[in-house]
Amino acid sequence: MRIISRINLFFIAFFFLFQSAIVIGSGSIEGIIINSAPQKNVFRIKLFSDTFKVQLDPVNSDSSIFVSEQIFDGLVRLENRNNNFDIVPALAEYWETSPDGKRYRFYLRKGVKFHHGEELTAHDVKFSLERLLDPEVNSPYYQFLATRIAGASDFHAGRTKGISGIKVIDELTIEILWKKPLTLALYLMSMHFCKILPRKLVLEKGKDFFRKPSGTGPFKFDSWIRDTRLKICGVRLIRNEQYFQGSPRLEVVEFCPLYTLEHFFNGEIDSIPVLSNRLLKSDYFIFEDGSLNPVYLGMSCHISPLNNIILRRAIFWGINKSELIQETHEARYKKELLYSFIPPKLPGLFLTDDRTTYYPERAKKILKEGGFPQNKKIPAITLFLSHPRNEFKIKFFRELKKQLSILGISLKVDYYRSTKEIKDCRKPYLILMDKLMLFPDPDDIIRPLFYSKSETNHCGYINSELDSLLSRTEIEPSWTRRNKLFHRIQLILNSEIPAVPLYSQQNRIAMQERVKGVEIPPMGLQYLRTFKIWFENEK
Repeated sequence: MRIISRINLFFIAFFFLFQSAIVIGSGSIEGIIINSAPQKNVFRIKLFSDTFKVQLDPVNSDSSIFVSEQIFDGLVRLENRNNNFDIVPALAEYWETSPDGKRYRFYLRKGVKFHHGEELTAHDVKFSLERLLDPEVNSPYYQFLATRIAGASDFHAGRTKGISGIKVIDELTIEILWKKPLTLALYLMSMHFCKILPRKLVLEKGKDFFRKPSGTGPFKFDSWIRDTRLKICGVRLIRNEQYFQGSPRLEVVEFCPLYTLEHFFNGEIDSIPVLSNRLLKSDYFIFEDGSLNPVYLGMSCHISPLNNIILRRAIFWGINKSELIQETHEARYKKELLYSFIPPKLPGLFLTDDRTTYYPERAKKILKEGGFPQNKKIPAITLFLSHPRNEFKIKFFRELKKQLSILGISLKVDYYRSTKEIKDCRKPYLILMDKLMLFPDPDDIIRPLFYSKSETNHCGYINSELDSLLSRTEIEPSWTRRNKLFHRIQLILNSEIPAVPLYSQQNRIAMQERVKGVEIPPMGLQYLRTFKIWFENEK
């Protein structure tokens, strides 16, 4: 246990008063000081990262989705109701759609206030959405809206000062005009980076706004959590008594990646990912998010010899997914075999009853009939894995290398820091692609991974028919007919195998028994809203 002198305590108190920072409690583990007993109505949580990035701007890719969900609101929100993904009102009390499906008019709730007391208006909504598309802000999420909202591409290119397709009708009414009818419009508005910020305060404070941000959400920024060296390692939020849906039952939420299993076992914190099998064998509450997080093994379809469908099909049948899952077991995930490119958890899109995943004799036969490796030499293939190297990735590479060697394919590994390294590669490669879906629709898999013009199509895959079908899904108003279009896309992918669907993984977190009111978000536990959480035997 680390001992802190009176001088250090004085210094910490000084920082608290003048820098809005806190160091929690009395006793220290892993460099963070924490109270030895649970605090009344204080909910402490660690999620899946081991580091804290001091970034609270929701349009920044480094920002914490969990923190954004507590501080900010969007126009609408996604909820899981009876296993359906439903859009429900948030800052918009209701909305209307024009007969042609292009124009959406949102009517804001009256009297909603930001944490600093200013009332929400339609000008804040317009400002926030335009800020997302502002080239100076440089948000990577601009691409979701830039080609879809009327005038957005001109604004992003700097040709106009505002977006013509986002119009303030009056103080509580905002209108969005899409270039074409868009089935996904409300899904896009529910995304974590479409949060609404206070226009006047952001313009006044600039980047300093995010040192103490103000939103409309159920919890307000209070202070930073700091480690024993006074480095920021988390954030402390306090409840918003004026929240438009009512005051939260929790008084405080403290989020810090430095919390440990020892903290949890000692009852000092309330929630932690399942970092050990010990948690699975205990009496703690274990929640699985059922998140739409498919994992694929992508192939360089534009580089020989993987530009040959025969070789890609052989690799498909030669991979033992069950062994991969078993050899790379991690307590924090529940992994399930994936039999199709589109996850079956999406409503109406379970696309296959064929659960055959491993057929090595077929793989060898396909290779032989295609002239591999007798007449067509297979060069060593690189497996791209993201940096940093860890135990899971080492085990994955070793197991995949062993399986492919049976087919006469040699494998080497490379850890990339930037996707530019993949784009610049001119030799055949495989890449492990972990797709965390942002909204529950197959568009969020097919478009980023397999659309020919996508910046994240690391397979180099091009199919004009798939591109055409995907464009039709955007404007198809009938969900039944739209699902049929995705069925056809699935058949194309099944035939050409630009990647191998491996498995889907569900995050697991453990909760102390006193924690009640937990509702699993449809898009995963990082979207957990603590608004409805409460502690047993506490008011």
